[in-house]
Amino acid sequence: QVQLVESGGGLVQAGGSLRLSCAASGSISSITATGWFRQGPGKQREWVATITIGGLTTYADSVKGQFSISRDNAKNTVYLQMNNLKPEDTAVYYCRATISKPPYGYWGQGTQVTVSS
Repeated sequence: QVQLVESGGGLVQAGGSLRLSCAASGSISSITATGWFRQGPGKQREWVATITIGGLTTYADSVKGQFSISRDNAKNTVYLQMNNLKPEDTAVYYCRATISKPPYGYWGQGTQVTVSS
């Protein structure tokens, strides 16, 4: 079992920045990758970024150059640095931890990000 807790969301003006955190607990050694997803109002949940256990990072085209994913192994925490935020970035942001044996994904409860114009 893996438990995830997101934090760092809030209300920010367009052009501002936020850093989201995803703190993991439980069977942390089983995690192979951690990703961020978001779900905007009236939209489907979409993938944003992923960081693997080996440190490989990948991003959705819509956030390349704007968002940065990183992790602090000592704190069992993955971060999403979001810069130059736009109103269309408004969404609930979720982190997801993937394990391989058996293949499964754990979700956090989400954190709301609202960007005002």
